[in-house]
Amino acid sequence: MIFFNEFDTAKGKMIAMCDEELMGKVLKEGKIEINLKQYGGFYKGDLLTEDDVKSKINKSVYSANVVGNRSVKILKDAGLIKDADVRSVQGVKYVHLFRIMK
Repeated sequence: MIFFNEFDTAKGKMIAMCDEELMGKVLKEGKIEINLKQYGGFYKGDLLTEDDVKSKINKSVYSANVVGNRSVKILKDAGLIKDADVRSVQGVKYVHLFRIMK
């Protein structure tokens, strides 16, 4: 299951996604830290199946904060990101997507 949260912004839809089992953890490697214990509430929207998340993802997403191997794969399969966009910390993939719109 995946936590999925979405927000309406002036520029468009912003989404936050996190693999369920990562919630409450702190991922740290070098200078990179993803604190899902302190900031987990940002990601905690609906707890959805992968298929349900796929049905909510579309190319009109303005920004995305995504943590977790399954969550990142969903964005990749939707064509929103490429392998070069993906980073990892402690073996967990994450991505921050921002579209520049004129």
